[in-house]
Amino acid sequence: MRTFSPRALGVAAIFLGAAAFPACGADDRKPTEKPSGGADASTDSGGGACPAGTKLLATDCDPIGGYCGLPFPSNVYLSDDPSGKHPSGKVVTFGATTLPAVLSTGAHVDPALFSGFDGFSPASAAMVYLPGATADGLPTTDTLAASVDPSTPTILLDVEKGTLVPHFVDLDQHAATDDQRALMLHPAVLLRNGARYVVAFRGVKDASGNPVPPPDAFRALRDGEDYPDASVDARRCLYADIFARLAAAGVKKDDLQVAWDFSVGSKESITNPLVRVRDAALATVGADGPEYTIKEDQGVQQITENPNPYIMRRIVLTMKAPLYLTTAAYTPGDPVPHLQWDDAGQPVQNGTMDVDVLVQIPNSVKTAGKHGLLQNGHGLFGSKSEGQNGYAATMCDGYHWIELATDLFGFASDSGDPLMAVEGLQGRAEVLPGLIDRQIQGHVNQLLAMRLMMGKVARDGIADAAGTVVLDPAWVDASVRAYRGDSQGGIMGGTYMAVSTDVTRGLLGEPGTPYSVLLNRSTDADLYNQFLEGAFGDGRAVQMLWGLIQLFWDRSEPSGFVPFLTENTLPNTPSHHVLMHDALGDHQVTTVGAHIMARAVGAKLVESNDAAKPVIREVFGLDRKAPPFSGESALVEYDFALPAEPLTNLPQAGGCDPHDRVRVLGPSQSQADVFLRTGEVEWKCDGVCNCDGANEEQNCAQSYKDQCCDAGSTDPKCQ
Repeated sequence: MRTFSPRALGVAAIFLGAAAFPACGADDRKPTEKPSGGADASTDSGGGACPAGTKLLATDCDPIGGYCGLPFPSNVYLSDDPSGKHPSGKVVTFGATTLPAVLSTGAHVDPALFSGFDGFSPASAAMVYLPGATADGLPTTDTLAASVDPSTPTILLDVEKGTLVPHFVDLDQHAATDDQRALMLHPAVLLRNGARYVVAFRGVKDASGNPVPPPDAFRALRDGEDYPDASVDARRCLYADIFARLAAAGVKKDDLQVAWDFSVGSKESITNPLVRVRDAALATVGADGPEYTIKEDQGVQQITENPNPYIMRRIVLTMKAPLYLTTAAYTPGDPVPHLQWDDAGQPVQNGTMDVDVLVQIPNSVKTAGKHGLLQNGHGLFGSKSEGQNGYAATMCDGYHWIELATDLFGFASDSGDPLMAVEGLQGRAEVLPGLIDRQIQGHVNQLLAMRLMMGKVARDGIADAAGTVVLDPAWVDASVRAYRGDSQGGIMGGTYMAVSTDVTRGLLGEPGTPYSVLLNRSTDADLYNQFLEGAFGDGRAVQMLWGLIQLFWDRSEPSGFVPFLTENTLPNTPSHHVLMHDALGDHQVTTVGAHIMARAVGAKLVESNDAAKPVIREVFGLDRKAPPFSGESALVEYDFALPAEPLTNLPQAGGCDPHDRVRVLGPSQSQADVFLRTGEVEWKCDGVCNCDGANEEQNCAQSYKDQCCDAGSTDPKCQ
């Protein structure tokens, strides 16, 4: 029987709790996104293809999807917004029974939960159910170039531009039985905010190699036949437009098996909550940052001398962060905390919350002069202490940085988040919006920690209760500021970098987006999906729920923010660049997600110093570039001689998981230091970066022993 880590259990709980019981009503706390007051299922949905107010569905279920709620996402569930408060003029509107039902109660996921959205996710997987379908011949992560050829079996069309969008298709491998496997078309790039897209499937075959028949309702739309469901006649005007758009892109309708359209939510609706809380908090604390004290434990200040060979002094501060939640505390049974907004859509402060900030001063301050400020981002359901005796300590001492770190409130081990997740697992309805609101507060807390360190700490230093200086301002160069994070820290680091006003360069280790792709391709995926399937009883419901959850994730995770990292930046926000490091064969964070993020930020695939093998592999959509270069984002990949990643929504699970090995390697830290200080990308590996047994990088062998060897192992590399 498989044993799951607390990390896996925590993540499963957060998502099951969030998705299984969302009955807390409309997410009406978000600025510019108030509920529409019961809009019906009417829409013009096709950019004027049908008259405004046309009802496209006669029932809660779309007859072309093969399963209620599918196809998803779809503009048949996007209504005109009578309130006028949604930036797109639309509002997501599901029927009372459109969304999956919890087996134990029979209650459907509450559609009101989604009435705060004015479109669908820029990372939406377009999913449908075609009985008997296989994925044979459909685009994969290895054939993205073919997915934009008009002859490809599957189509994702940007309606306004008239161009095909690169994508890959999964036939869900997590479903318990073949008759529950959704077909999922994933965009390989983040989609444009406010844009309309058409999805089309053709040439999908069954196990015998025969074409899968189209749903009867879709055949009637395609061929102009009569059909008893009134939903078909109602949307003929819409489909006249869809078929015309496809024809203009070189796609004939005759062999289509199913097609539909959907529109992406506005930039404002996705990013405004975090941006507005950020702006309010930074304005409140000013250039100095928030007030703070040295944390005490039973009256003793938390100052630790020489905790390891690299760190001279470790200090834990407690800062007073402006609080915008109804409460920072959480006990099971209490009302779930949520962000507060005034009538103008601005956040309302509710006092302050105590946030601990870990500060590590390396031995190098004794001899090396001023040090930069380096903020560290922790892993999934982790804490600020991660790396304090390892990679973070060696980076600080070896390259002259003072580290600061906070728990990512809303996604940390010690902040009540696991309790919320468990309670959600047991049936508490309000978990999903509450957790995302907490993460927004958590992102802002991280920004405030940097403001504190570059403000009053850099100016005045830190003195203990006796007045002894424990951090001398002479050690700090506040003009040198950077971020680094791994796993969740690399993923959510994409959001940090897109919204930070004080840090413009960051290292993202094991990064990726969106979570709906990452988690399906993680070694923890079986657990997430087992719980969700246990609650809902059908693999199609599970995948639809991932798509619904992604709508909320966009407001916190990189899918909603990294397109604005360098260009078209968020209001009052500078341009940023990131250096991304990924590991081929990562069991926990697939490089598929890293590539989606890299395309979104316009990263260059960095060439090695070996002309015979400039890169480990080509990455679709990324231009190669030989270093040194500066002023751009970049991706460097590390090879661990592991099996290729599966071409389905399964993880690579062979060999030793390289997750977290890259961050301890010599060339990784050296390259990061140069980039974080200067913005220049240099090459530090000997040929392509690898731990594959030939010309291995510094610390490859030790990282294998540390992360791949159990007590008593007979593996020669563990001796």
